[in-house]
Amino acid sequence: MCGIAGFISQDKNKAEIIKKMTDKIIHRGPDAEGFYNDEEIALGHRRLSIIDLNGGSQPMFNENKDLVVIFNGEIYNYLELKAELKKHKHKFMTNSDTEVLLHGYEEWGDNLPKKLRGMFAFAIWNIKTKTLFLARDNFGIKPLYYYQNQDTFMFASEIKSLLVHPQFQKELNKELIGPYLSFSFTPTNETFFKNVYRLEPGTSLTIKNQKITKKRFFKIEFKEKDKSYDYFVNEIAQTMQDSVNHHMLSDVEVGSFLSSGIDSSYIVSLAHPDKTYTVGYDIPRYNEIEYAEDLTNKLKIKNVSKKITKEEYLKIIPKIMYHMDEPASDPAAVALYFVSNLASQDVKVVLSGEGADELFGGYNYYREEVDYQFYNKIPYFLRHAAALVFGLLPEFPGRNFIVRRGTKLEDGYIGVNKVYSEKERKKVLSFKDTLKNKQITAPIFQEYQAEDNIIKMQAIDINFWLIKDILQKADRMTMANSIEGRVPFMDKEVFKVASSLPFAYKVSKENTKVALREAAKKAIPNESYKKKKLGFPVPLREWLREDDFYNEVKNTINQDFVKEFFNQKYVLKLLDQHKNRKKDTYRKVWTVYCFIKWYEVFFLNREI
Repeated sequence: MCGIAGFISQDKNKAEIIKKMTDKIIHRGPDAEGFYNDEEIALGHRRLSIIDLNGGSQPMFNENKDLVVIFNGEIYNYLELKAELKKHKHKFMTNSDTEVLLHGYEEWGDNLPKKLRGMFAFAIWNIKTKTLFLARDNFGIKPLYYYQNQDTFMFASEIKSLLVHPQFQKELNKELIGPYLSFSFTPTNETFFKNVYRLEPGTSLTIKNQKITKKRFFKIEFKEKDKSYDYFVNEIAQTMQDSVNHHMLSDVEVGSFLSSGIDSSYIVSLAHPDKTYTVGYDIPRYNEIEYAEDLTNKLKIKNVSKKITKEEYLKIIPKIMYHMDEPASDPAAVALYFVSNLASQDVKVVLSGEGADELFGGYNYYREEVDYQFYNKIPYFLRHAAALVFGLLPEFPGRNFIVRRGTKLEDGYIGVNKVYSEKERKKVLSFKDTLKNKQITAPIFQEYQAEDNIIKMQAIDINFWLIKDILQKADRMTMANSIEGRVPFMDKEVFKVASSLPFAYKVSKENTKVALREAAKKAIPNESYKKKKLGFPVPLREWLREDDFYNEVKNTINQDFVKEFFNQKYVLKLLDQHKNRKKDTYRKVWTVYCFIKWYEVFFLNREI
């Protein structure tokens, strides 16, 4: 796991610039640094040593010295690929997975990423043809951003690395604030910094003579198989064990995060690491430590835990926003930071359970397709009419259900974690809100138009919530603490199985993740496989009603510059409604608060 950066330009002081760019992401690779410069390009690398500790230094060259690579990630099938390449007469000088990329590019060209099993963002520079090749893994586990300004093209693992380049022009992409309020993260490949884009997952980018060409090498497809329930349970069990085995590949110790739920419990039960890490809180309903200890006691492995205080949580928010690069209001990011910090005191690599819900049907929201089939039988025009009427009314129990079931999925669904409706955004924002949610989700719905509603929802949740929030924060919070996070559920072989599951093996009237739970039952020695989803529970709802927390949020919202973006009076009304227990609005207030704290860090240069 590392950090990479580079740029193509005619700058004379390339060495100085690339050093500054990589210094900004030193947390991604504190073990070593490396650079390559020529008249056309500068490449920089920060290394976190995991595989081939002595021989894996970067940038790395092929034997002809006409290709040079910088790489962030892990290739889990590199030994298999290495054996295949040796049959084609390629000679290897190291034991690292990085060298496989060089020989693989020589052999397969821009088809190389299709062969890779792992998480990756890498750049290969062809010194002879002056061509730069970039690629990002299938699910975007590893980040990669790029920016083009006249005759300068630059890329990096994190946006903060781009900001220090003298040709970078920093400007707020204000029109993304509205969508952010709905999604709680940046839902587009365009970012909050104008002209900075994230390279799409499963996509490569080639640039030559300042001309960019993109190629999609992986598509998220669902192909249901007509197989028995037992067949799928066994397939999941075998594939998950294989994935975990590959994700344990390392020359340093591998630990694991552990909550009380099925996902991390399953991974820990399969991997049997020496050490696991859990965070919790003093409020019992938000504390998972006892559940985690129950599992580790049965497995006879070590669990290290920490309770996060309210004061710690609030104090760390500016640093969280700095490492995220863009505003993000997912409360679990803070918990992930603390558990990463805890693990970093012992290990360099941790396993984590992200992705199971999106791949295997883990959200209760999906159960509506089963639980309320009777309501769906009502003619759509009647359900739609009811939705229009109830949509005009204040919120009350059952209102949102009637609105949802009377609205076409394509017109309203943006994911499981929606915060603000577009109607309420107009009250919150102090400027005209122009970018609509439907414009953002339309390409995904178009791509999956022939599929049923469950698959459409999964496609939206994978492409937005999973890739742009869950995996984003997992990478950033682990890397902020200089450790590598590995996600065995986000393996392409696991996805092959998950994407072939029939609907009934994902969701039933009784449960979610039906087949996955049955497979996990074979490995988990306690009853975690039964547990309902909690995510990373955080007591924000309670804390926001306490005076110190309330006053910090209120004072932040009251700052003079905030009126450029938000209707302060309306947001403060939401805050007071929550404090006085009139409405449960903590997520809405927190989403605005996180944007303000992010803006303070990146545009007002406040200290973190």
